[in-house]
Amino acid sequence: MGQQLPESIKSVWRLQASLNLLIEMIIIVGMLCGFYFLKWPMWIVAIIAAIFIIFSIGEFILISYRYQFWRYQISDHDVEVTTGFFVRKTTAVPILRIQDVTLSAGPLLQFKKLQSVKIHTAAAVHEIGGVDHQTATSLKTKIMDLAKEEDVYDS
Repeated sequence: MGQQLPESIKSVWRLQASLNLLIEMIIIVGMLCGFYFLKWPMWIVAIIAAIFIIFSIGEFILISYRYQFWRYQISDHDVEVTTGFFVRKTTAVPILRIQDVTLSAGPLLQFKKLQSVKIHTAAAVHEIGGVDHQTATSLKTKIMDLAKEEDVYDS
């Protein structure tokens, strides 16, 4: 089944949704100015505003649902990350393929004292987004130790 992200990630997602809503409102105000000053058709402004509002409401409503499906699991052979609420996606990253593990935190994650664990392979970067600092550090150490063991056995 795997590990679930901490509850505080929901706050980060709410903050992201709020920032998205703010940006959308600024765009709507700009479009209203276009309607008023540039004589744009009001129906275009209304349709775009309605789409923005529907998506914003959906983003807020789906946070709890989204939280239920974010999982990660580390075994001796791979790291599995499960994401998605409409389209479920489970990605298994073989330990053999892992080249690097980095920790990062943008402003919203830092505000909630969370970090993102990024697992680098030659082909892609896979992310466990939003775990506490201690968990992130232990995940990085564990994954890198497993990768070193696999490298020793491979040689």
